[in-house]
Amino acid sequence: MALRLVSDFDLRKDVLPWLRAQRVASAAAGARGGGPGVLENNYESLRILNVERNGNVIYTYKDNKGNVFFGLYDCQTRQNEHLYTFEKDLHVVSCSVNSDRTLLAASLVHSTKEGRKNELQPGSKCLTLLVEIHPVNNVKVLKAVDSYIWVQFLYPHVESHPLPENHLLLVSEEKYIEKFHIQVIQEDGSRVVIKDSGHLPRERVAEDFVWAQWDMSEQRLYYIDLKKSRSILKCLQFSADEKFNLMFEAPLDITLSDSGFKLVNFGCDDLQDQENLSKHLTLCVFTNHTALLNTFLLLGSLCVCYSPKFDSWEKFTYSVFYFHKGHGKTFTAALGSVDSHVTKGLTFLNLDYYLAVYLPGHFFHLLNIQHPDLICHSLFLTGNSEVVDMLPHSPLQSLSGSLVLDWCSGKLYRALLNQSYLLQFLWNTQLDCEKMAVLHCVLSCGGDRRFLEAKIIQWISENISACHSFDLIQEFIIASSYWSMCPETSNMDKLLPYSSVLTWNTEIPGITLVTEEIALPFMKKTGRRRSMVYVKNILDNATKVISNLEARNLEPRLTPLFQEADNHQRLLMGLMVSELKDHLLRHLQGVEKKKIEQMALDYVSKLLDLVCQIMETSWRKHSLHPCVPHFSGRASAAEFKVFHIMTRILEATKSLFLPLPPGFHTLHTILGVHCLPLHNLLHYIDSGVLLLTETAVTRLMKDLDNTEKNEKLKFSIIVRLPPLIGQKICRLWDHPMSSNIISRNHVKRLLQNYKKKPPSSVIHKSSFSVEFLPLNYFVEILTDIESSNQALYAFEGHDNVDAKFVEEAALKHTMMLLGL
Repeated sequence: MALRLVSDFDLRKDVLPWLRAQRVASAAAGARGGGPGVLENNYESLRILNVERNGNVIYTYKDNKGNVFFGLYDCQTRQNEHLYTFEKDLHVVSCSVNSDRTLLAASLVHSTKEGRKNELQPGSKCLTLLVEIHPVNNVKVLKAVDSYIWVQFLYPHVESHPLPENHLLLVSEEKYIEKFHIQVIQEDGSRVVIKDSGHLPRERVAEDFVWAQWDMSEQRLYYIDLKKSRSILKCLQFSADEKFNLMFEAPLDITLSDSGFKLVNFGCDDLQDQENLSKHLTLCVFTNHTALLNTFLLLGSLCVCYSPKFDSWEKFTYSVFYFHKGHGKTFTAALGSVDSHVTKGLTFLNLDYYLAVYLPGHFFHLLNIQHPDLICHSLFLTGNSEVVDMLPHSPLQSLSGSLVLDWCSGKLYRALLNQSYLLQFLWNTQLDCEKMAVLHCVLSCGGDRRFLEAKIIQWISENISACHSFDLIQEFIIASSYWSMCPETSNMDKLLPYSSVLTWNTEIPGITLVTEEIALPFMKKTGRRRSMVYVKNILDNATKVISNLEARNLEPRLTPLFQEADNHQRLLMGLMVSELKDHLLRHLQGVEKKKIEQMALDYVSKLLDLVCQIMETSWRKHSLHPCVPHFSGRASAAEFKVFHIMTRILEATKSLFLPLPPGFHTLHTILGVHCLPLHNLLHYIDSGVLLLTETAVTRLMKDLDNTEKNEKLKFSIIVRLPPLIGQKICRLWDHPMSSNIISRNHVKRLLQNYKKKPPSSVIHKSSFSVEFLPLNYFVEILTDIESSNQALYAFEGHDNVDAKFVEEAALKHTMMLLGL
């Protein structure tokens, strides 16, 4: 099997023997009420409640009298511990224990006669309790409400001495999250009690959300709220003290209802009807090696996995948004015959460099999340292969890292790729796409690399002519070199080539995909409290830096800089001021804050001033005009020399991560267009030496006429622009080629979710001026979609783009091709 599930914990093996021993000891001593209770034949009530950050497992069961027992399994010592017993017949919704094991939080409801806890009965209460358990002492009621509550203690990242203050999250079915601050003190030696239990400070963390997920390892809360029917994903980072920070927020192109409510990894959720899991949407966030380098860069991977409600017996659709790559992929897997009903829900599993998507009995998809661009680097298996039945059919819950919880059986696993199976699969598979994917899977497993490489070389030597889509030797050399270096750094994909294959156009049997660009998450710098005020301060810092620069410059400036907003450079210089100010505050004790702020402003201003001075000197030396050069005309020798100096400036500042004066990239690009032949210019752009700014490209479109040479230049530039900027620029170029691009984008947008209807027997000729039936029919389809989805497809600046525009663009393009 492609995956190995290595057991970390099993209720039946790790807990039941201890409970039986406790029962025997309790009976022999004649004890009543103080121990775990008499289990007798009530073993089926034993279930996992939660897995804490340190790996400890909290579980519960009921004795023959209905008393609720709480226990903890220590994953380090492999020992069990009795935490608390409620001597009432209650059902546990949620439970959590603090890192010092001195406090237990639990939410409970009254059990119904039928044994189902799916809905609260009229007049019933959900009790959320906080219990002192070192030793067992007071019980405090935190909430008594008619809606379900889930609880989760925050854990420090470094566990050392006992914490004087604990922090508890309360998640309500009423769509709000609160954080309680709980101070504890020691009395009579080691006895721990809550300080001022009658007044526990609390604060709102989130509200009006429709979905939330807890990351126990990183102590992060992901949640989604709906703003004007748009799903916004937010991430909060909690620290050991009272602080929490909004790390990022990002729009998600998914459909959620504001009447729904879903929690992920807030304990084990047995409130849902597991038999109907396949009918509900699935949504989860996975991260690996994730760290914020600065406001704009994200190391590691951040994936959002989404599967909408299942509505077809013939296909299954799911999406993965790769926020670390800036695009998302929507996959559609064929399920085979219409009789192969889906009875289980879709499962997403985190496997470090890979992500597994599993539908029991139907398909298994191993997605490469480090390099998701080409589908051949991911493995898709379907049909009657034994691999699609490799995992338990019960619902699996993917925790942080590679931990997987099968809460139905009470087992906790670590999911690992099965290297020996994958090697065997490599020998047997006939498809080139599977050979490529499995080769990388095997190499990613690590282990004895010399042995592994010898096995692969043997396979290559016997199958050298059996692969037609790529060179086996070439791919092995590059892939093995890459994976041997991966343990050195988590950012290796940006430093070394991953594959010899740059494109893959062959279809993968059983699956199709659509790729779309997504908005990158707007990052908040770690250690900052919520967002907009912080960003405003950064931009204010940039304004002060520019004012400083203007004050230093006593003579009129020749270099045409500072003539555009250039928000990217302003954010960089503002961020640099902010970080430098914090650094100085930490290390210059006794210096007043205002003086330190001015020092930071002066330092960043000086860095930029030096760049400006180099530019000014070069500009004066070569007697260039202070105005921005026009795109038309030939470049002078002086412009070429200044362009060379600017390129060297860019290299120097880029390696030091320094900001540049606003407008630098625009001026550099304009000189580049002047000085370089087209093939050199495009090479500079593709290699990142020249950065295409919206200001520069807008001027290019307006300054240059439509000669054949200029058309070639304009088109080469447009195809290299990000889609959103490219659409805006196309509207500035009055040319059939731009109309063609606009029309293609419009048609793609309209037909994305188009469902074919029965053809109409009548074509309304009055709507069209040309009697060309295929075009008439196509335009009629577009018109119908536009009229039925007017609100959905209307977007800013596109009001004049419609089916008529597409028809005219198609005719003009045809006439151009025919030379008419």
